[in-house]
Amino acid sequence: MSKHGKVLVAMSGGIDSTVTAMLLHEEGYEVVGITMKTWDYANSGGSKKETGCCSLDSINDAREVAVMMGFHHFIVDIREEFGDYVIDNFVDEYLAGRTPNPCVLCNTHIKWNSLLKRADALDCEFIATGHYAKIKHENERYFIQKSADLNKDQSYVLWGLSQECMARSRFPLGGMTKPEVRQLAADLGYEELSKKAESFEICFVPDNDYRGFLKRRVPELEGQVAGGNFVTTSGEIIGKHQGYPFYTIGQRKGLGMAFGQPMFVTEIKPDTNTVVLGTSDELIRNGMNVGQVNNHKYATIPSDLELVTKIRYKDPGALSTMVQTGDHVAVNFMANVKGVAPGQSAVFYEGDDVVGGGIIYGGHKFGEN
Repeated sequence: MSKHGKVLVAMSGGIDSTVTAMLLHEEGYEVVGITMKTWDYANSGGSKKETGCCSLDSINDAREVAVMMGFHHFIVDIREEFGDYVIDNFVDEYLAGRTPNPCVLCNTHIKWNSLLKRADALDCEFIATGHYAKIKHENERYFIQKSADLNKDQSYVLWGLSQECMARSRFPLGGMTKPEVRQLAADLGYEELSKKAESFEICFVPDNDYRGFLKRRVPELEGQVAGGNFVTTSGEIIGKHQGYPFYTIGQRKGLGMAFGQPMFVTEIKPDTNTVVLGTSDELIRNGMNVGQVNNHKYATIPSDLELVTKIRYKDPGALSTMVQTGDHVAVNFMANVKGVAPGQSAVFYEGDDVVGGGIIYGGHKFGEN
């Protein structure tokens, strides 16, 4: 019998998940590896060569590690489930004038559910991934904490995990830095793996061109939305755009026109195919509404707390106060914040602890509803 129990490890073939499996194996867990195929690159229509977690090479790399270390490895095809939920949501959100975060949605509704389902079938008490984050249990609550490597910290994309998911999850890399992970792989004899490059793209958009993906996914889209108006915040028409789904809040480059001064996308109006442009100052928001909130550290967010709110993955965050009503949170920023984008995730931190997170419904200035 294993020392710590049986754990199902999500293995992409990359360095992080491989070292995760190695560490758990060395700690005395009975490791079972699983690789989930979520997407066919051929179906994306992009020009980039197939690489990353769903490629045949990556699947073979994961299996090779399992064979070398002597534990079972399974490949699970979840392409239909992934496509129906994550990709359809991705397209629908852009068509609604919002900016989706598919990695958060995938973690919350696809990967963890799939892992727990297979873990139960294989009698595994735990699941593990190569995420750079920590899990803490305190006052009968489980919550995510930032990793030791703040440059690699992935706590932001894990706000949607349920209490059950966190109770059964293990993140062995949470206390390590990326250079330490690479060195460990090299020390264990995986020199080539230790030098393997990382991918930062959305897995089903391998050429990193989401606009091209939308056009291929919805062929009639371009003809329906091209030629809408660019307008100022006062309503003045100042040009024509290529279609509202192809723009995001805060965007400055790629507008296709010169305006004599830097102009940014401040609002997207899908009903009229209108993209509102404004100056940098017109991007400022003093607060926002957040829905679909999932609480981590507290059952309800205390209204007397001052928390740091991140509105995007690499956002340093802004000091905020908030009031929670059900799964909705009204956030007031204590400093001006730019680029609040509906559809993106807002994550609330108390120090290194994730208090909760949700989906941004919209930003506002003081005096606005």
